[in-house]
Amino acid sequence: MSGDAAPELLVERADGLATLTLNRPERLNALSFSLMVDLADAVADVASDASVGCVILTGAGRGFCAGGDTKQGAERRATGEAAPRAETRIERSTDRLRREMEAARLLHIMPKPSIAMVNGPVAGAGIGLAGACDLRFAAESATFSSAFARIGASGDYGSSWFWTHILGTAKARELFLLGEKLTAAQAHAMGIYHRVYPDADLHAEVTGIARRLADGPRSAWRYMKANLNAALTGTLEASLDRESVNMVLSIGAYFAGLPKSET
Repeated sequence: MSGDAAPELLVERADGLATLTLNRPERLNALSFSLMVDLADAVADVASDASVGCVILTGAGRGFCAGGDTKQGAERRATGEAAPRAETRIERSTDRLRREMEAARLLHIMPKPSIAMVNGPVAGAGIGLAGACDLRFAAESATFSSAFARIGASGDYGSSWFWTHILGTAKARELFLLGEKLTAAQAHAMGIYHRVYPDADLHAEVTGIARRLADGPRSAWRYMKANLNAALTGTLEASLDRESVNMVLSIGAYFAGLPKSET
């Protein structure tokens, strides 16, 4: 990428919000190798930024994220990747992909709300990134498809884990094995999108929700997400124990931050 080229990831911080915009509109924001690295770094940065109370992930132009850039991958395979053994290439590719997929894990576990603002088609790795977010709001023109089978792929970016937990194993298998393209209305009815807005209203509606969350009780969001994430794999007893502790901690943190006149 030349020095004059537009950055593949735009990061904006304002009013307690961080907006990460995948910026390859000519490729429906398919993830290039460099964008995958930049996204993982940026998500880690906003996750630890105390000035940020809510994170929005979206795409530039008419798409959210079309998955990995298969064209770039085909070019790399055609030219060959220098390595002493095939096993070394596999290990190196596996290690690199696992590091880059940290973006999905951090969107999920960060101690602040994360929102996928799905402004258009989402497929492949994009469904993992959308599933990693706490909330998913879509434009009426948005579509949703796993699309992994089209390239003989099994799925990445946590997509199998997120959608099994969000939808249940039966619906997740339907998404992956059939790979059908869903309209925004169909995806909403299935429980993939929380809300669907007219295209022209999406940005304003999502930004309004995100600002409300950023202005809300941030300590509560932190402990709330800890409870919800632990509940995905924990027992009821463990949840009761954790909620007892986190309820006291969150209320204490909330009142500690209020002016004396309000306590």
